[in-house]
Amino acid sequence: MRYDAAPLQGITNYVYRGVHRRLFGGADRYFTPFYSPTKEHLFTPREYRELCPEHNEGVPVVPQILVRNPADFLWAARALRELGYAEINLNLGCPAGTVTAKGKGSGFLAHPQELDAFFDTVYAAMPDLNLSVKTRLGLHQEEEFPTLLEIYNRYPITELIIHPRLQQDFYKGTVRLEAFAQALKGCRMPVCYNGDLVTVDDCDAFCEKFPQIQALMIGRGLIADPALMRKLRGGKGATVEELRTLTQTLYATYCRDFDSRGNAAQRMKETWFYLIHLFENGEQYAKKMRRCASPPEYERLEAEIYRDLTLRSEACGPF
Repeated sequence: MRYDAAPLQGITNYVYRGVHRRLFGGADRYFTPFYSPTKEHLFTPREYRELCPEHNEGVPVVPQILVRNPADFLWAARALRELGYAEINLNLGCPAGTVTAKGKGSGFLAHPQELDAFFDTVYAAMPDLNLSVKTRLGLHQEEEFPTLLEIYNRYPITELIIHPRLQQDFYKGTVRLEAFAQALKGCRMPVCYNGDLVTVDDCDAFCEKFPQIQALMIGRGLIADPALMRKLRGGKGATVEELRTLTQTLYATYCRDFDSRGNAAQRMKETWFYLIHLFENGEQYAKKMRRCASPPEYERLEAEIYRDLTLRSEACGPF
């Protein structure tokens, strides 16, 4: 079984990926938060900092692109190839309104003819492209997926990563496993599953139900329990010292990079939104973490969590 770390915007940047790899391991690949190329065809300093090889040394990384225009995609694909990336992932799954309003992410699924033309143009220009695609089932109805799958099956997509929700579902409600089972029957390419895998038992139950799946992508569950993939490989759970090293390294690096303890504390609150679920009685601290408004308050609260709470054996959702 292959285990991939899903991208979470604002959390799984190169700093997080490097620290996670060193402390916990277990992931075969780390997908970057999406990069959205513009018509200027230039990396901004922030984008280059995220994608440059020296910041990802020793970490198996797959860049994810959020795009609708094939010319912009082709520029980005070639630029990323020059940086040494062998595989690129196309984001057709992001449900955020600011993204879908531009016809990107899962918003692109509403335009199947344009999507077909996009792939036709891209593969004509780069026939040797190693491209995986992350997709949802559609925007409003599960019945949209067969048309989308016909398009995917026409092209040499190396892998289809399916998150079995609709755009309008966002990340709420249960995943649509019956629709996933139907979709799986028609896929001509390898399939990776993504969605609501939080514990070892979740992963085991899914693999028992779908033994033909050989790859899992885990996002929120891995932030909530950074040792999840290590445990899936038979290793131990996270220790308090490992978690303290993770969060303190992240915080110190963000303070340096942002040149602002305030911005760093706000960024850390996004990580703790998930990580707090690995602690017994963490719910009361989750509220405090959401409300804390200053770096000293954040630093004091983190110290209290490590001092006062014990670890669960598994993260406890929902989140």
